[in-house]
Amino acid sequence: MIPIISFLGRFMTQTLNEAGRDLSASDGDTEPNLEIVARATALIPLIREYAEQSSDNRRVAPEVIAALEEADLFSIFVPARYGGHAANLRTAMETVAEVSRGDGSTAWAVALLNVCTWFATTFSQEAQDEVFGANSKAKVSGIFTPGSKAEQVEGGYLVSGEWPYSSGSFAADWATLGIALPDAGDADPRALALIPKEAWTIRPTWFVAGMRGSGSDTIVVEDHFVPAHRVQRFVDMREANFLTPHQPVERNSNMAFIPVAALILVGAQIGLARHALELTLAKLPEKRVAYTQYTAAKNSPTHQLGVARAATRFQLAELLMRQGCLDIDQAAAERRLPDLLTRGRIRNDTGIIAELVKEGIDDLMTANGAGSFADANVLNRIWRDAEIAGRHAYVTPEVGKEVYGRLLLGADNALTMDV
Repeated sequence: MIPIISFLGRFMTQTLNEAGRDLSASDGDTEPNLEIVARATALIPLIREYAEQSSDNRRVAPEVIAALEEADLFSIFVPARYGGHAANLRTAMETVAEVSRGDGSTAWAVALLNVCTWFATTFSQEAQDEVFGANSKAKVSGIFTPGSKAEQVEGGYLVSGEWPYSSGSFAADWATLGIALPDAGDADPRALALIPKEAWTIRPTWFVAGMRGSGSDTIVVEDHFVPAHRVQRFVDMREANFLTPHQPVERNSNMAFIPVAALILVGAQIGLARHALELTLAKLPEKRVAYTQYTAAKNSPTHQLGVARAATRFQLAELLMRQGCLDIDQAAAERRLPDLLTRGRIRNDTGIIAELVKEGIDDLMTANGAGSFADANVLNRIWRDAEIAGRHAYVTPEVGKEVYGRLLLGADNALTMDV
């Protein structure tokens, strides 16, 4: 058990003194790259123009994908040696959030394609060259859950299976897919395998209420040979013991695997909150409050309190996002893995961010009235997207709270979730 005084002292010292740390290393900047984020902001009108089409077609419109590619917003984590931005997590989160101000589904695809592309940059040098050597702009999708078969054969594995909810797979060149290693013995058998798009097909299965345009369909692979150098054990990735030989010189080769994989999922939530508040402040103030004497909602205490409550929740979500990015980016710059308690807190805070955003959007839906749920109202899509995004397995608030609570109290049994 961690003494509460010690814990609070560590937390306050960490939070208040971050700005005073030595960031002399060239990759030690923990602030977002504003030029990259601005590219996303500039695309918001185009993304909004095609948002409904993306939703109807269940994948991001080709015109939007092309614009995102032109702005080079799928290479945020890719190392400079392959021509990528080699930017930090905070840059990725702010970029995804700005894309989400345009459309949540598009942002979800951008988030997953960037983070899974980062996974690929942590594999062996030979694997990285196969992915990025021929195509420095390669995009990677992925799913952790193991497929149905991974048979050990000479030089690697013969892989078959189905991987549902592979967001952005329609635009991906490769996929990092979960497999269970048959030769793991008593060790954790989970691993990720890099598989090119030529080896898989996409089965349409993403028929849902929200995040419709994310293209989170099912990848199907039949008897594909994966050489051993394209396989990386999950437990090693969790501990940042990546196969890449570039950890001594590249910050992003040292990022914490699970915290990054989890936190990136609420970048879209942050953007949905920003968009919902933007729409509310533009339309609600002068709206008449039905069945009352208020001719403008801006003068109604009920509406004032509801909007203030939502804005406060959104601000708290933003602060938690920034703290999580700071913890991850700073540790990566210092070539270290955040301690277990910090990783547990980030897992917890990821769920809290989603919770705060969903609650805040609920507040705004109520403030804006029943018309917010009309099919033609953008707030309706924002609300549906937030509800779906907040239910990803790595985002579920109760799971994160359990992880964090176990670590804070020093529970006797081992963690049942990855952090």
